Amino acid sequence: MADKNTVLSIKNVSKRFDELQVLDDISLDVREGGLVSVIGGSGCGKSTLLRLIGGLDSPSEGTITINGKEVKAPSRKVGFVFQDHRLLPWLTVSDNIKFALDKTVDNQDEIVDKNLKLVGLEGFKNSYPSQLSGGMAQRVAIARALANEPDILLLDEPFGALDAMTRITMQDELLKIWEEKKVTMILITHDIDESIYLGEQVVILSDRPGKIKKIVPISKICHYERNGSEFARTKKIIYKEFFKEREFDVGYVI
Repeated sequence: MADKNTVLSIKNVSKRFDELQVLDDISLDVREGGLVSVIGGSGCGKSTLLRLIGGLDSPSEGTITINGKEVKAPSRKVGFVFQDHRLLPWLTVSDNIKFALDKTVDNQDEIVDKNLKLVGLEGFKNSYPSQLSGGMAQRVAIARALANEPDILLLDEPFGALDAMTRITMQDELLKIWEEKKVTMILITHDIDESIYLGEQVVILSDRPGKIKKIVPISKICHYERNGSEFARTKKIIYKEFFKEREFDVGYVI
């Protein structure tokens, strides 16, 4: 039975597309306010798992519940941030954020201002996506996803298209937002360093069909010291698990 602080509960979830088995018997509980990183090779079902959590698709077997209610359809209480910011180019930053809101919401300008301040873009509400850098556009995408005060924020390789320096900056920004908003986050990433730096735990999926190979708890110190000994120790554990089925010198990459 899930703990009373559990916001997301995945129970024995499998997913098939015709004869193709993508996910196999996934079970995972995520506490309210947690930040979980999910890593695995290409095609192992990471993005499929996110789609199932978000109600964009249904499991072949098993159940997914959010706050005790089974997920059967998309909801504004689950926010998405994708690798591509997916802003509508003909709308201003302000209108892109409002587009995610229910039309019955009264204080839309206040919501826009609050979330643009959260992502550090107060002066850009009247700008268009073409006037923003890649990092700024992703900040708007995060502000849009948070506008509905979601219970869970799902992030699918949100910084994968950014250059290395911008990516590091955005990782720091995401941590600040998480610490301030206390929103539950599930992060899909191919980047092992990113998974450690951002996650409270790292869920490692096997090659397809995706199964949970290991869940690695992450010390809080890893959120502050990318080059510290604890970060290196954790990275070595994950590399060993990730590549243990191959001939690989783990010590060489640390």
